Amino acid sequence: MTPALIWLIIGIALVVAEVLSGDLVLLMLGFGALAAAGSAALTGNIFIDVGVFAVASIGLLVLARPALKRRFLSGPGVKTNTDALVGAQAIVLSTVDAQSGQVKLAGDVWSARSFSDGQVIQPGESVTVVEISGATAVVSAEL
Repeated sequence: MTPALIWLIIGIALVVAEVLSGDLVLLMLGFGALAAAGSAALTGNIFIDVGVFAVASIGLLVLARPALKRRFLSGPGVKTNTDALVGAQAIVLSTVDAQSGQVKLAGDVWSARSFSDGQVIQPGESVTVVEISGATAVVSAEL
Protein backbone atom coordinates (compact mmCIF):
# COMPACT_ATOMS: atom_id res chain seq x y z
CA MET A 1 0.00 0.00 0.00
CA THR A 2 1.28 3.45 -0.84
CA PRO A 3 1.69 6.07 1.87
CA ALA A 4 -0.92 8.30 0.18
CA LEU A 5 -3.49 5.52 0.40
CA ILE A 6 -2.67 4.88 4.07
CA TRP A 7 -3.08 8.59 4.90
CA LEU A 8 -6.33 8.64 2.92
CA ILE A 9 -7.74 5.66 4.86
CA ILE A 10 -6.68 7.20 8.19
CA GLY A 11 -8.24 10.54 7.21
CA ILE A 12 -11.56 8.98 6.19
CA ALA A 13 -11.62 6.80 9.33
CA LEU A 14 -11.08 9.87 11.55
CA VAL A 15 -13.79 11.87 9.77
CA VAL A 16 -16.23 8.96 10.15
CA ALA A 17 -15.26 8.51 13.82
CA GLU A 18 -16.14 12.18 14.39
CA VAL A 19 -19.79 11.24 14.01
CA LEU A 20 -19.51 9.33 17.30
CA SER A 21 -17.59 11.95 19.27
CA GLY A 22 -19.15 15.20 18.05
CA ASP A 23 -16.38 17.38 19.50
CA LEU A 24 -14.71 18.29 16.15
CA VAL A 25 -11.25 17.07 17.26
CA LEU A 26 -11.27 13.91 15.14
CA LEU A 27 -12.64 15.92 12.21
CA MET A 28 -9.68 18.30 12.37
CA LEU A 29 -7.23 15.39 12.63
CA GLY A 30 -9.01 13.69 9.72
CA PHE A 31 -8.59 16.77 7.55
CA GLY A 32 -4.93 16.90 8.57
CA ALA A 33 -4.54 13.27 7.45
CA LEU A 34 -6.25 14.07 4.14
CA ALA A 35 -3.79 16.95 3.64
CA ALA A 36 -0.96 14.51 4.38
CA ALA A 37 -2.43 12.11 1.79
CA GLY A 38 -2.21 14.90 -0.78
CA SER A 39 1.35 15.61 0.28
CA ALA A 40 2.26 11.92 0.05
CA ALA A 41 0.82 11.74 -3.45
CA LEU A 42 2.88 14.76 -4.52
CA THR A 43 6.19 14.35 -2.67
CA GLY A 44 6.51 10.77 -1.45
CA ASN A 45 8.66 12.00 1.44
CA ILE A 46 7.37 10.66 4.79
CA PHE A 47 8.95 13.50 6.78
CA ILE A 48 7.17 16.12 4.69
CA ASP A 49 3.92 14.13 4.99
CA VAL A 50 4.15 14.01 8.79
CA GLY A 51 5.00 17.73 8.85
CA VAL A 52 1.99 18.57 6.68
CA PHE A 53 -0.21 16.42 8.92
CA ALA A 54 1.07 18.13 12.08
CA VAL A 55 0.82 21.69 10.75
CA ALA A 56 -2.61 21.16 9.18
CA SER A 57 -4.01 19.40 12.26
CA ILE A 58 -2.67 21.92 14.77
CA GLY A 59 -3.75 24.82 12.58
CA LEU A 60 -7.26 23.44 12.24
CA LEU A 61 -7.50 22.63 15.96
CA VAL A 62 -6.32 26.08 17.01
CA LEU A 63 -7.95 28.26 14.35
CA ALA A 64 -10.97 26.51 12.85
CA ARG A 65 -12.30 24.35 15.70
CA PRO A 66 -13.15 27.18 18.16
CA ALA A 67 -15.02 29.11 15.46
CA LEU A 68 -16.89 26.01 14.31
CA LYS A 69 -17.82 25.10 17.89
CA ARG A 70 -19.23 28.57 18.49
CA ARG A 71 -21.14 28.47 15.23
CA PHE A 72 -22.54 24.94 15.19
CA LEU A 73 -22.29 23.30 18.61
CA SER A 74 -23.09 26.15 20.98
CA GLY A 75 -26.14 27.37 19.13
CA PRO A 76 -28.22 30.33 20.26
CA GLY A 77 -28.72 28.90 23.76
CA VAL A 78 -31.96 27.06 23.23
CA LYS A 79 -33.60 26.38 26.58
CA THR A 80 -35.07 22.95 27.24
CA ASN A 81 -37.05 21.17 29.95
CA THR A 82 -37.86 23.30 32.98
CA ASP A 83 -35.41 26.03 31.90
CA ALA A 84 -37.76 26.79 29.01
CA LEU A 85 -40.59 27.51 31.48
CA VAL A 86 -38.74 30.21 33.42
CA GLY A 87 -40.11 33.57 32.32
CA ALA A 88 -43.29 32.01 30.88
CA GLN A 89 -46.75 33.29 31.70
CA ALA A 90 -49.22 31.14 33.67
CA ILE A 91 -52.80 31.54 34.87
CA VAL A 92 -53.62 31.00 38.55
CA LEU A 93 -56.18 28.20 39.06
CA SER A 94 -56.30 28.17 42.87
CA THR A 95 -55.03 30.81 45.27
CA VAL A 96 -51.23 30.94 45.28
CA ASP A 97 -49.41 31.95 48.45
CA ALA A 98 -45.98 31.21 49.93
CA GLN A 99 -46.92 27.58 50.68
CA SER A 100 -49.32 26.32 47.99
CA GLY A 101 -51.47 26.95 44.96
CA GLN A 102 -51.99 25.81 41.38
CA VAL A 103 -51.32 27.40 38.01
CA LYS A 104 -51.90 26.41 34.41
CA LEU A 105 -48.49 26.55 32.75
CA ALA A 106 -47.78 25.45 29.17
CA GLY A 107 -51.08 23.58 29.02
CA ASP A 108 -50.46 21.62 32.23
CA VAL A 109 -51.55 22.13 35.84
CA TRP A 110 -48.58 22.79 38.13
CA SER A 111 -48.35 23.16 41.87
CA ALA A 112 -47.15 26.67 42.62
CA ARG A 113 -46.05 29.00 45.34
CA SER A 114 -45.46 32.73 45.35
CA PHE A 115 -41.99 34.19 45.02
CA SER A 116 -42.55 36.69 47.83
CA ASP A 117 -43.57 35.36 51.24
CA GLY A 118 -46.44 37.82 51.80
CA GLN A 119 -47.80 37.73 48.26
CA VAL A 120 -51.22 36.11 47.71
CA ILE A 121 -52.37 35.73 44.10
CA GLN A 122 -56.04 35.11 43.33
CA PRO A 123 -57.46 32.69 40.70
CA GLY A 124 -57.65 34.10 37.18
CA GLU A 125 -54.62 36.37 37.55
CA SER A 126 -51.69 36.10 35.16
CA VAL A 127 -48.30 35.38 36.72
CA THR A 128 -44.73 35.00 35.55
CA VAL A 129 -42.68 31.92 36.38
CA VAL A 130 -39.57 33.00 38.29
CA GLU A 131 -38.09 29.52 38.77
CA ILE A 132 -38.96 25.85 38.86
CA SER A 133 -38.22 24.24 42.22
CA GLY A 134 -38.65 20.49 41.90
CA ALA A 135 -42.22 20.02 40.65
CA THR A 136 -43.36 23.44 41.87
CA ALA A 137 -43.49 26.63 39.84
CA VAL A 138 -42.36 29.66 41.81
CA VAL A 139 -44.39 32.56 40.42
CA SER A 140 -44.79 36.28 40.82
CA ALA A 141 -47.53 38.67 39.71
CA GLU A 142 -45.16 41.64 39.89
CA LEU A 143 -42.77 40.82 37.05
